[in-house]
Amino acid sequence: MDVLSNLGLGFEVALQPTTLLFAFIGVFIGTAVGVLPGLGAPGAIALLLPLTYGLDPVVAVVMVAGIYYGTMYGGSTTSILVNIPGESASVVTALDGYAMARKGRAGVALGMCAIASFIAGTIGIVLMTVLAPLLGRIALSFGPLEYTVLLGIGLLCASFLVSGSQWKALLMLLVGLALGSVGIDPITGDQRFTFGSVYLLDGVKFVVVVMGIFGITEVLSTIYEGTAERRLFQPSTRFSDLLPNRDEARRSALPIARGSLLGFFLGLLPGGGAVIASFASYAMEKRLSNRPDQFGKGAIEGVAAPEAANNSAASAAFVPLLTLGIPFNAVTALILAALMIQGIRPGPMLMSSNPEVFWGVIASMYIGNLMLLVLNLPLVGLFVQLLRVPYPVLFPVILLITMLGSYSIDNNLMDVICALAFGVFGFVLRLARFELAPLALGLVLGPMFEASFRQTLIVSRGDFAFVLSRPIALGIFAVATLWIVVSVVLRRRERGFSTPASE
Repeated sequence: MDVLSNLGLGFEVALQPTTLLFAFIGVFIGTAVGVLPGLGAPGAIALLLPLTYGLDPVVAVVMVAGIYYGTMYGGSTTSILVNIPGESASVVTALDGYAMARKGRAGVALGMCAIASFIAGTIGIVLMTVLAPLLGRIALSFGPLEYTVLLGIGLLCASFLVSGSQWKALLMLLVGLALGSVGIDPITGDQRFTFGSVYLLDGVKFVVVVMGIFGITEVLSTIYEGTAERRLFQPSTRFSDLLPNRDEARRSALPIARGSLLGFFLGLLPGGGAVIASFASYAMEKRLSNRPDQFGKGAIEGVAAPEAANNSAASAAFVPLLTLGIPFNAVTALILAALMIQGIRPGPMLMSSNPEVFWGVIASMYIGNLMLLVLNLPLVGLFVQLLRVPYPVLFPVILLITMLGSYSIDNNLMDVICALAFGVFGFVLRLARFELAPLALGLVLGPMFEASFRQTLIVSRGDFAFVLSRPIALGIFAVATLWIVVSVVLRRRERGFSTPASE
C-alpha cells in the first residue's frame, strides 16, 4: 500500500505541466541523440547540465533521465538503417536489424524496436518500483564502512568491465581519482594540488570536464576519423507498415519477456550493464531458437531480444543510483551530478527527505516510456532525416553549445578554457585507445570514496579488523565479487561471440 500511495505522489508531481514538458524535451533530445551517431547520452547530458541550474530539482532530473533512456530507443534507428549503432548497446541490433532493412523490412524492424523497448522499459520500471524501496530500507543501516565498500567496488567494476584494455581503464580511473583530489581537503581544510591557483580551490569542476571529454572529444574524434558513405534504407512511414505480422509478434513475445528480465538484473551490475545485457540476451535467444541459422540474416527475435534487454537495463541503472547514491556507469554519474547541482544527495534518505524527487522520477519514467512509444512509431520519418544532416553543419553547433554551457556555469572564461583543454586531452587519449568513462566515474566517485574511507578510519581508529564486525559490508563484498565474476564471464563470451558474428 505504501508503494501505491507513494507512486500516487510521484504521478501527482510528474503530471504537472512543467514536468511533462521537460520530460518530453528530454526523451525527444535523447531519441535524436541516439539517432545521430557520435555524440551519445553522456555527451548530450554533459552539454545540457548547465541548463539544469535554474530548474526545479524534479524537473531537472526528469529531463536528464529522459535523455538517457531516450538514447536507448533512438540508437536502434541508425543500427537498422545504415548499420552504424547510435549507442554501444545497439551494436547487436545491427546484426539482424540491418539485414531486415536490406530485405525491405526496415519499417517492421524499427516498429519492433519501439514495441520491445516500450514493453521492456515498462517491466523494468515496475521491477524498479518494487525493489527500490526494499533496497532503500536495507541501506538505512549503512555506515561509512558499507559506503566505502560499495564505492570501492563501483570504482573497480567500472574499470574492469569496459570493452577495451582493463589496464588502460584502471589508469583512467586513477587519473579521475587524482583530479577529484584537487581543491580543499574535506577533513583538514588544507589546499591540495592547487599550485596557488584560486580557480582550483573549488576543485576540478565535473561538469566542465565531462563537457570536454564527452562533447568536444567526440567532435574532434569524428572529424579525425571521417565518415564513410553508407547506403541509407528509407523505411515506409505508414503506421501499418511499422507493425510486425502475427507470426513475427508470436515469435517475439518470449524473447521480449526473457530479454526484459535478463536485462534488468544485468543492468544492476556495475559497468556497462546495457551493453552486456544486449549481447547476453542475443546469445541466449540464438541458443534457445529452433532456427539459429537465421540469426544474423534478419531474424525478428534478434531485434526484439537485445532491444528489450538494453532498455530494461537502462531502467535498472537507476536503482543503485537513487537508493544507494552510487552510479555504476558514466551516464548515471552525470545524473548524480545533476542531483548534486540541485543540492540533493541520492541515497537511503532520499525517499524520506525528498520523496517528491524519488517517486517523481520513477513516475516520470512511466510517462516518458509512453512518450517514447508515441515518438518512435509516427516520427520515424523525421528522425531518419536527421541522418541526412551533414556533419560539417552539426559539429559547429555542438562546439557552440559546449562553449556557452561551460561559460554559463559561473560566467568564468577559465571554465571554457578548461573544457577545451579536456576536450583535446580526451581526443589524445581516444587516439591511444583509452576509454574515458572510468575517468568521469573516478572524478565523481573519488571525493565520495575518500570521505567515506576516512570516516571509516576515524570510527575504527585505524583497526582494519573492524570490517569483520560488519556483516552487511562482508555480504556486499561477497555479492559484488560474484557479480564481477559473472560479468567477466559474460564479457569474454561477448567477445568470443561478436568476433565471428562481425565476420
